[in-house]
Amino acid sequence: MIVKLLIASADTDYAEHLSVALSEKYAETFEVSVCSSAERLGDMLVAARYDAALLEPDFFSVADLSAIRLPLALIGESGTAGGSGLNKVRKYQRISFIVGDVLEYCSQAGVGLSGFSADAARVTAVWSPSGGSGKTTVALAYAANRSMADRQATYLNLESFSSTPAYFHESGKSISKVFEKLESNVQVFLAGIRQHDSVSGISYFCGPENYDDINALTTNDIENLIDACAAGIDELVVDLPSQCDERVQKVLEIADAVMIVCDPSSTSAVKLAQFMNQHSVFGRIQPKTTLINNKGAQAPATGMSKTVHLPNVQSTDPVTIFKTLSGADFN
Repeated sequence: MIVKLLIASADTDYAEHLSVALSEKYAETFEVSVCSSAERLGDMLVAARYDAALLEPDFFSVADLSAIRLPLALIGESGTAGGSGLNKVRKYQRISFIVGDVLEYCSQAGVGLSGFSADAARVTAVWSPSGGSGKTTVALAYAANRSMADRQATYLNLESFSSTPAYFHESGKSISKVFEKLESNVQVFLAGIRQHDSVSGISYFCGPENYDDINALTTNDIENLIDACAAGIDELVVDLPSQCDERVQKVLEIADAVMIVCDPSSTSAVKLAQFMNQHSVFGRIQPKTTLINNKGAQAPATGMSKTVHLPNVQSTDPVTIFKTLSGADFN
């Protein structure tokens, strides 16, 4: 997806700063042009068509807005944009917030959707029948492992209480803003709120605003969300809650691969055995399921396609643990 974006601002320093930041950090999303004078704007709109434009109020009267698929008002601290009637994007906020605003408006207007690749990511669901097994750590270790193999890996946490803040600094828009749009095509908006951890190489989403946001999602919502998150990347790693309700079963079934995490405790072993012996979903996912023996566990691999053994990393820092485990052989 490439959105052709025009920044029309008389504040040349700001326009240049924004242009450079977008070109460096979001080169796969935006093709940026800058216009610093109202006189030149008319010529630029005749010479090229733009998917979106950030226009300061002084440019409204001279701009042929019909030549721009999505004109947006770029407003200062006062928050006023005259009588333009345009959607507003505020200057001087975080670049990631500006990107999120622009792409949210793009998604609403259907701008940029045709640029997405039809290819979808390989989806790996990570689940455990017992809490505390290290499921999230394993999911992030696997995502980092795929990133080290030059794969574009995105981590999606579907736990009711998100643990993402324990691993990443959350500074972007909440994924809750996506949930009300799931019946439409939301890939553009998701691209705008997706965060990136430069150290591990993992892309991720900031957690929901509250517990009920995840709980309110239907099975169909979850499937639509995963389809949207999987667009245009190589790997999507889905971290599931430990219950096995209809939504979790749906993810286990539509995933390309499943990892079931077990720790050394007897509780973990008992719950794993119950799931394998008493739940019909296991028979349906068995051929694509890998048993992850975490923290030095030695659970038998009966019925699993393969087994991966992970050591018990002696650290209380969850980031250190998943980065250490990312070097494991998951293949």
